[in-house]
Order: sequence, then structure tokens, then C-alpha cells
Amino acid sequence: MPEIRVAIVGVGNSACALTQGTQYYKNAKDGETVSGLMHVTFGGYHIKDIRFVAAFEVNKSKIGKDLSEAIWIAPNCCEKFSDVPNLGVKVSPGIILDGVASHMRETFNVYDDRNTTRESIVQTLKDTKAEVLVNYLPVGSHDAVRFYAQCAIDAGCAFVNCMPEFIGSDATKEWPEKFEKAGLPVLGDDIKSQVGATILHRNIVQLCLDRGVIVDETYQLNLGGDTDFQNMTVESRLKSKRISKTEAVTSLVPYNLPTRIGPSDYVSFLGNKKICYISLKGRKFGDRPISISVKLEVEDSPNSGGVVIDLIRAAKIALDRKISGALLSMPAYAFKHPPVQVPDRQALQWTEEWISGKRDR
Repeated sequence: MPEIRVAIVGVGNSACALTQGTQYYKNAKDGETVSGLMHVTFGGYHIKDIRFVAAFEVNKSKIGKDLSEAIWIAPNCCEKFSDVPNLGVKVSPGIILDGVASHMRETFNVYDDRNTTRESIVQTLKDTKAEVLVNYLPVGSHDAVRFYAQCAIDAGCAFVNCMPEFIGSDATKEWPEKFEKAGLPVLGDDIKSQVGATILHRNIVQLCLDRGVIVDETYQLNLGGDTDFQNMTVESRLKSKRISKTEAVTSLVPYNLPTRIGPSDYVSFLGNKKICYISLKGRKFGDRPISISVKLEVEDSPNSGGVVIDLIRAAKIALDRKISGALLSMPAYAFKHPPVQVPDRQALQWTEEWISGKRDR
């Protein structure tokens, strides 16, 4: 199969895990059970077919470095699980806009972006022949995400939106229609980790519903120590994040449900570790009470790497098949806020059918 040429926006912890993963699994054998992967080969594409060709950052210490070096520069704190050779990808300066909150400027060591333009970013994407642009901008980057979505359109790239700004799932249809008009696919929004807080919470709720339990209330609290959680200490940047995480759970329930879901605190010494507490109260047979409490502890950034690897390959397949606009099947499985919410088992079936060509989107 031909290579998949990938560009990244935001060389943070998630990009570090993704880049390591493409090296870690490059010799994985199809047909074997491999820890951490949902698909060794996805629609004919192996992980080794992914090639990074461009990356954009606003951190002065990362700009100009090879991607293989930039992924280890502070404030990144993702654990090392694979060596990454020199990739020949020079990190390019990105645009700031609202991609950096005022309280994060020192942490992110931001440069002066006055000489960076949409034209320069689009030209880099064109010069590197990028096919898929993966967005890893911080939560709350409303304007910056839309800036890069337009760059993807202008450069002829598919767009994979890993954060909670609603592009693929835009209720107004403005962005899906823009990508459809450009003949390009868009996949979003807000990545759902391999086994993370959202997927676990959804499955607990679905289990209760399937077994005839009335769910009366539920909450999910998340703690972490990386820049993602530091960025989210400002509540004003969390509007779309809370909507995304909350709707991922409440969309399963056919009645109003008192719910509180979202980031709750930044604990610096946790580093890239994420701790999640899930609580659910309900009523079973005879209206007798049932209470479920769960604690999940994971390394945060690697938890989404395998999902993004599949999304990159899904974007490439969509390009091959000349499918444009918002994809539905794979996003229903891979994102917290996809264009269409369905139970995870159904979303998995949709995904496998889409890979085999039995579903259009």
C-alpha cells in the first residue's frame, strides 16, 4: 500500500505517544493479537504505512527541531516506550490565536507568531504533500481549530479533529459542508481513548440500561497533571469539553439524567497520569437501590494513540474512495462527540462494515 502522509498540529504529549506508537508497532503482524491495537491492518493499511511529513507548534523550544526531538521537550511528560529515529520532519511555526490561554503562555514558551500566516501554513502542507492533518490543539481553542480546519481545506487535506471543538459534528453543518464542497473528509470530534473515562462510563450506563436498571444520577470526575489539565483550570475554556463528555454518556439514556462530567482538578505531580472517579446510583428490581463506584488510573496520552492510528487510516481510505464531508461510522466509534451517537457495540459494527466497504460513510 502507498504511504499515508500525515501532518500534526500541536507537538504535545498526545503527539509524542502517537509518534512513538508508529515505531513501536511497525513490525506488528496482521492476524495476531497485539496489545494496544484495535487493528494491525486497517483497510489494507498497516501502521508502518504512516509517515509524518509536517508538524506545527508555538513553543519556541520545539520550532525548528526534528519531530523526533521535539516530542521530548518540556512541558511534554509522556513516558518513553519506544525509540524514535530522526524523521526528517522539521517542526514549523504555527498560529496562536486562542490556542494558548493567557495562563499557559509561560508553560508553552510561546514565540511571536506575527510573521506566521495561513498562506505559510498551507504552503507547508502543500510542499510536504500532506494528506491528513491531525489536530491536537488544547481544549478551548475555538478560533485556532477553525483556522487549521480551513488550512486543511485550502491544502487539500483530510482533517482529524482530536479535541472538543465541533467541526465534524457541527450542528449548523457549516464545516461538514465546507469539507464536502472541497471533496475532502472530516473526522471528529474529541477523541475517545482506548479504555478511558468516557468509554468506561458509557459501558457502565449501557450495562444498567440493558439489565433494566433505572439510572437516577451519575458523575465523572477527572484529575491529571499534564498541560491538558493545567489548561483546563480555566472554566471558560471547558464549555465544549463538558458538552462533549456529558452527551457521550447521556445520549444513551432515554430520559433526563442528573449528571456532572468533566475535568475537576489539576495535580501537577501526577504528570501524564490521569485518575478518573465514576459514580452511578440507580434502582433495580423492587426499586431497591444500586450504587456503583469505579476508579480508573491510566497514562493519559498513550491511551488515545491506537485510536488515532485507526482514524488516520480511515481518513486515507476516505480519500482513496473519494468520500467527502463528515464521516459517520468510524467517528461514532472513535469520538466522544461524533455526528451520530450510537451504542459502542453498534459503532464497532459500523466501523468494521465501513472498512469492508459495506457502508458509505
